Amino acid sequence: MAQPISPFPLLFEAGDRLSREEFLARWEQMPELENAELIDGVVYMPSPLSLSHGLFDAKFGLLLQTYVLKTPGCQSTGESTWLMSDKSAPQPDLSLYILPEYGGRLRIIDGLASGAPELVVESSNRAGHTTWDQSSRSASALRYRNTSPL
Repeated sequence: MAQPISPFPLLFEAGDRLSREEFLARWEQMPELENAELIDGVVYMPSPLSLSHGLFDAKFGLLLQTYVLKTPGCQSTGESTWLMSDKSAPQPDLSLYILPEYGGRLRIIDGLASGAPELVVESSNRAGHTTWDQSSRSASALRYRNTSPL
C-alpha cells in the first residue's frame, strides 16, 4: 500500500549537515515541524517528550521564574531557538539570560535570540532512548557560551 504524500515535505532529516543559514531557511519552509536543532552543523530532531520530562521542565521553570521575579534584569525562556554560532541553533528546554539594558549580551535577529544565555537547562532521561548525544550537545552549548564574540 502506498503511503500518502505529505503536503509539507521535510527539507532536512536528523543527521543532515547544514550551515545555520540553510537550516533556518529550510525550517521556515516547514510550518508543521515543531522541534529541530542544529548543533555543530548537524541536524537533530528529538523524539516526543515524556511526561517525566515535562514535569521536570515545569518544576525547574518555576524555579527559574522565581529567580527572575527576585532578580532585576533577568528573563527566562523555554524551547526558544538560540543562534549560538555559525554552526549551531539549539533549542534548550529552559534558558536564563540577562537583559541588554542590564549588561546582557543578548541580541535579537529575525525574532531569534542571538548569542548564548547565561544558563541552559536540558533535562534528559539517561535510562531512556534518545536520538542524539546529550553530553556532546551540552558541551557544545557551553563551549559556544565561552567563545561567542558578542
